[in-house]
Amino acid sequence: MIKRILVLFFILLNVSVFAQLGGESTYQFLNLVSSPRQAALGGKVITNLDYDVTGGLYNPATINPEMDNQLALNYSSYLGGISYGTGAYAYTWDRRVQTFHVGMTYINYGKFDGYDVNGVSTGTFTGNEAALSFGYAFKIPYSDFYVGASGKLITSKLEQYNSLGGAIDVGVMYVNEKLDFHAALTVRNFGTQFTTYADLYEKLPLEVNLGLSQTLQYVPLRWHLTFENLQQWPIGFSNPARATTDLDGNQTQEKVGFLNELMRHTIIGAELFPDRGFNLRMGYNFRRAEELRIVDQRNFSGLSFGIGIKLNTLRFSYTHARYTGASNTSFFGLQIDLR
Repeated sequence: MIKRILVLFFILLNVSVFAQLGGESTYQFLNLVSSPRQAALGGKVITNLDYDVTGGLYNPATINPEMDNQLALNYSSYLGGISYGTGAYAYTWDRRVQTFHVGMTYINYGKFDGYDVNGVSTGTFTGNEAALSFGYAFKIPYSDFYVGASGKLITSKLEQYNSLGGAIDVGVMYVNEKLDFHAALTVRNFGTQFTTYADLYEKLPLEVNLGLSQTLQYVPLRWHLTFENLQQWPIGFSNPARATTDLDGNQTQEKVGFLNELMRHTIIGAELFPDRGFNLRMGYNFRRAEELRIVDQRNFSGLSFGIGIKLNTLRFSYTHARYTGASNTSFFGLQIDLR
């Protein structure tokens, strides 16, 4: 069984192993963070096998009975007036059938002023996108491996243009209970457009991530290490603004070396008191920090901070992160135990 699952992963990778970063594919909102907790830990944590029902949105292998009857709602006033949010719910049928998961991700781009080719106003228009997902996971008998998959129906409306698509996410997780160590691999957004905006098919934002995490034995802290966008190695490009000029006027462009490329694939995070009613979270996203770095100026773009508070049947989460040099972003989350 395990060999078959690994073969499936390699087939998915070989079929669609191409560059799919920002600006190179449609439905980019699918790779936004799923919750304030994930945002606080750097943005792409895929190894939390616990109560957090929103974890199933990013890695379906994390769907487990502890999520039973948990409802989560998350919201962020993202950037430039863009509103963005997610929702998730899980239900455990029984001990044999295990747990089903449903999730929603939406983004509203707000209102825009429209003009024709002659500069005459055509009024205002809006843009929004959404994805509805259904997921399921199970533990492979007599092993430490969990496998999960989810299907997503995607809809997008940008001014007068509409598009409909579908995708699947597949995840595999290894759990060593003795060491409290988790390792996970995900292939996300493997799919296609059913209908296009203007008779032109576009790629979906395929993403392959590898995650590791562990709770320390004598310290109430869980560390997280994620390697993102493994479907493409060179994700760093030289920035013309960082070119240097010598005394003779010769210009040298910025070079992105091996170590720099490796760091751009790396996200680190830590959660203090992960199993208690009050949590402190912090993360650092090296790619975001590098892409938003301004020469001779510190803007702390890669850092993110968050907290979690549990009050009876409610869990509140808040995260503060920086996604642009011009402003900060706040994420708010509420999870309700309906049992």
